[in-house]
Amino acid sequence: QVQLVESGGGLVQPGGSLSVSCSASGTIYSIYLMGWYRQSPGKQRELVATVTSGGTTDYGASVEGRFTVARDNAKKTITLQMNDLKPEDTAVYYCSARPFFNDPQRYWGQGTQVTVSS
Repeated sequence: QVQLVESGGGLVQPGGSLSVSCSASGTIYSIYLMGWYRQSPGKQRELVATVTSGGTTDYGASVEGRFTVARDNAKKTITLQMNDLKPEDTAVYYCSARPFFNDPQRYWGQGTQVTVSS
């Protein structure tokens, strides 16, 4: 089992920056893949960014170049730095963890709200 706790988020003006963090705990030594997904009302959950334990990253097309994901394997934490935020980035951001490469099971955090508005 993996428990994920997000922090950060909030309200920011367009063009501003914000970061969200996630900490994983549980009876697990390491986690293969950690990442962030987001969901806004009426839309499907979509990829924001993921990073493997080896440091390979993947970004959603709408955030590439503006968002940066980083993780600390020893601490089992992941951080998403969001720059040049746009109103369309408004969503609930969910932390995700997939512990094993050969097992598709994921764990999810409760989500944290990010609102971009003037």
